[in-house]
Amino acid sequence: MRGIAAVPSYVILQPTTLCNLDCRYCYLPLRAADQRMAPEVAEATAETVNDWAAAVPRFSVVWHGGEPLAAGTGHLGRLMAPFRGVEHHVQTNATLIDDEWCEFLQARQVRVGVSLDGPEVLSRQRTNRAGRPAYEQIMRGIAALRRHAIGFAALCVVSEPRPGLAADLYAFFLGLGCHALGINIEEREGVNARSNAHPPEAVVTFWAELAAAWRADPRIELREIEWTLRYLDAELSGCADELLPRQLDPIPVVAQDGRVVLLSPELAGFSDVHYGDFASGNVLDRPLSRIVADAAGSPAGWLAEYLHGVEACRTTCPYFGFCGGGHAANRYFEDGRFDGTQTEHCRNSKIRLLEGVLAHAREPVAGES
Repeated sequence: MRGIAAVPSYVILQPTTLCNLDCRYCYLPLRAADQRMAPEVAEATAETVNDWAAAVPRFSVVWHGGEPLAAGTGHLGRLMAPFRGVEHHVQTNATLIDDEWCEFLQARQVRVGVSLDGPEVLSRQRTNRAGRPAYEQIMRGIAALRRHAIGFAALCVVSEPRPGLAADLYAFFLGLGCHALGINIEEREGVNARSNAHPPEAVVTFWAELAAAWRADPRIELREIEWTLRYLDAELSGCADELLPRQLDPIPVVAQDGRVVLLSPELAGFSDVHYGDFASGNVLDRPLSRIVADAAGSPAGWLAEYLHGVEACRTTCPYFGFCGGGHAANRYFEDGRFDGTQTEHCRNSKIRLLEGVLAHAREPVAGES
């Protein structure tokens, strides 16, 4: 049975719950409230993180909100200050990025991820609080990054995977100048209760066409396609078992008030009559290292139920070697519990992804016999 590792490879911190956008598919429950992380929370987190970072070649601290830049340069700078030997990342909607923010990011060598769903017609769900599209603001922020020669990755949400979409989407991100791209098919989780069920053939075709677009011009690191190809190569070489870690990364997310949620950042800020608030502790009461080690050593409650669900995936699903078991938040928000197996998220972003890349691989390339 796979357990939880006692030391993560990265941590996520929520500098503020506030987001200046109100995207229609957003899962965050408190995005209209400006609840900021106190410096004491960051300091308590850094006491553990600095020790973890000193023991490995690379350790990441990911600032993810809300919109992390809504905290302001002064406050975010104070939150970052206690950390030593780490690689800082921000995931941002880019609407607040200007020259001042670019100078801030460069001074701290922060790695930037930008959330954008493609060209304007595909990004209309990313709206401000007045309901107006934020596309022009996002593009101004990206222009500032490019003006300052700050590299960035992109994260794209696809709400309706369909034939004919992938090529246009990939061409847009090639032109945008990002060095890496991740594709998330919209998920039903958090406060987003919209259905994420799609016709199987449409999703398979979307992934197959995305693989074809990338293969024709692989200048971008395309997360989903490259992971799938790595898996297929390992499977053909007889070493696919080596791809999945023996233990699950705990992925601690430290909420703005210091509460720590493991394994699924999307559960932060939610509570349930049966499971409680999903937190394993608070860094203001107990060191982060102890919170993670205790949960890893003796998982209880929803964590234990989730681990049983992972084992159920292992014994029932032929795709287990590819995904390692469905994500905890997807199980909970789709099924109301953690020990189920397949979810719509599994089908859209794991099973049909693999089937789509395989479908593309079976197609001959122009000019090849």
